[in-house]
Amino acid sequence: MRCALLQLCSGIHPDANAYTVAHMMSGLDVDFVLTPEMTPLLQKDPQALRAAVGEETEVVAPYEDLARKHGVHLLLGSAAVLTPDGIANRSVLIDPSGSITARYDKINLFEASLPNGEVYREADSYVAGRAPVTAPVGAFSVGLSICYDLRFPALYSGYAAGGAHILTAPAAFTRSTGRDHWETLVRARAIEAGAWMLAPAQGGLHEDGRGTWGRTMAVSPWGEISVLDHDAPGVLEVEVSLDAVEKARERIPAWRQR
Repeated sequence: MRCALLQLCSGIHPDANAYTVAHMMSGLDVDFVLTPEMTPLLQKDPQALRAAVGEETEVVAPYEDLARKHGVHLLLGSAAVLTPDGIANRSVLIDPSGSITARYDKINLFEASLPNGEVYREADSYVAGRAPVTAPVGAFSVGLSICYDLRFPALYSGYAAGGAHILTAPAAFTRSTGRDHWETLVRARAIEAGAWMLAPAQGGLHEDGRGTWGRTMAVSPWGEISVLDHDAPGVLEVEVSLDAVEKARERIPAWRQR
């Protein structure tokens, strides 16, 4: 299956972000397109976020149209959506007909105090998800996650035990944590699970003042890396196979021994 991972520098205007994704998808010849965390709106100010957030039908509609137009599976890496319990950080999987086939709300909410003085506490703005989610994309079973989930290996071990072939980790890593931990975490989760890890990322300096690491990555079940070596917008294309998963799990069955 041919996949395209989009690296974005999303801003605070949803229409502009949707236009950027549409432009980047134009001309792609793939089966599965994946976008980063907070594709439609990247806004770190809690009050501004609450004022701008919409319900899922409103937020996801442009991406349903894109999946339908191009006849592809599309993972909207995540979006802030309004729910009865509050704002969720939600990953949405859309099929080639434009229908939503899976929703995953980020379970592990980011919390960090960085040496440069930045403090993050997603729980101040978002409600946590409660359950892992897998869904089919063609012949592949896909386990969904978002960004900070990468630091919680049990989630991915569970996906592997359930037969997932692909793990997705759309992200908006800070520059300091990305520099130190991004590649190691993404690669480790792929190797542990014996699964493909597809991790489209936000990169660059955003309108809300945030800086993100970029370096979108795809890692094979054996740990081979494909990566964009920069933080600018771009597309990383990779072909994934079921055979690679089977071979990795046959060679080292640690995923099963857990």
